[in-house]
Amino acid sequence: MAKFKRIFVIVADSAGIGYMPDAARFGDEGANTFVHISEKCGGLNVPNMNAMGLGDLDNVKGTSKVSHPHAYSMRLREASNGKDTMTGHWEMMGIYTTKPFQTFTDTGFPDELIKELEEKTGHKVIGNKAASGTEILKELGEEQMRDNSIIVYTSSDSVLQIAAHEEVTGVKELYRCCDIAREICMKPEWMVGRIIARPYVGKNKDEFKRTPNRHDIAISPTGTTTMDILKDNGYMVSCVGKIGDIFNQVGVVKTQKTVSNFDGMEKTIAEAKNHDFEGLCYVNLVEFDSEYGHRRNPLGYGKCLEDFDKQLGELMEVSKEDDLIMVTADHGNDPTWTGTDHTREKVPLLCFSKSFKHGKYLDERECFADIGATILENFGLKKTPNQIGKPIEELLKD
Repeated sequence: MAKFKRIFVIVADSAGIGYMPDAARFGDEGANTFVHISEKCGGLNVPNMNAMGLGDLDNVKGTSKVSHPHAYSMRLREASNGKDTMTGHWEMMGIYTTKPFQTFTDTGFPDELIKELEEKTGHKVIGNKAASGTEILKELGEEQMRDNSIIVYTSSDSVLQIAAHEEVTGVKELYRCCDIAREICMKPEWMVGRIIARPYVGKNKDEFKRTPNRHDIAISPTGTTTMDILKDNGYMVSCVGKIGDIFNQVGVVKTQKTVSNFDGMEKTIAEAKNHDFEGLCYVNLVEFDSEYGHRRNPLGYGKCLEDFDKQLGELMEVSKEDDLIMVTADHGNDPTWTGTDHTREKVPLLCFSKSFKHGKYLDERECFADIGATILENFGLKKTPNQIGKPIEELLKD
């Protein structure tokens, strides 16, 4: 019989907590998202994460080492070769990625790719560079509306984003263009992790605003995941935020899109309060990364962490004795670091259950996949040969 009936895995997207041993290879030696944010903010007011053992993990200003019998805290290293969204999330569910997804941050996409995209969509491509999704609308949105072109841009992730006006180009046509881009970008020489449709509205550059009709088209995981095994055995896999997109809907039973971190946590709290499922609720809160990490805004990031902590407290309060809440991250994005890229970091793992009585700090773990391995072990399921990770036995024996 399972110790936990419901497991909530909440990914605070990019909230790393200290550079990896191999961080120098990525240019990230010295990065520490949590610690540097706390220093810039003069301390973080995060009492719920503090009560879960965040203070055990590093010198996060505003936290302290406290007794936390209802929570276990630890750091996880990333085994896979990368520091992006898909690599991190896939590893949590058991996938070991040896070849990082290709990025086009410095050069934009190759001329051959852009030419093929123009020929097959019938739209002129403008942009083709790494850019902020809001800034590029100010720069090129009016031109896109005038010519019914498409704005193509990228970021530090392996992603090709296409922006177009909802009332000029139309959402349906934008999605068609993204489907074409997905097909083109499956070629080995251009293998891109995600294609993202970015529709927007507004009359001019001062009014442009992206809409909730974002649509991600990812490639499917390279092997069986913990989500697949849960689904195949009749368990719930409820995904909140962009989780379904990250896994290309593979292994997903239910999905809910979100418009903000607040909305994501509201939906997660509603799942805990109103749905008596057995299985996994997997949540991504992307604004830490998209709005503050990439924008190099440590003060905004710190406020976002504090706001999240309040809602985390609500979730903890409504959770049941046989619930497990796991708070973690998928990579780092130190807003005090150079450039606008992710940072190669360890991540926190804070595990709370009202049933725990002996919670404490645990030694650092070798991979994110220990999360997925623990979930399978809880439900008496076996991982497949392609999966990595070992169960965190302390969580299952307390």
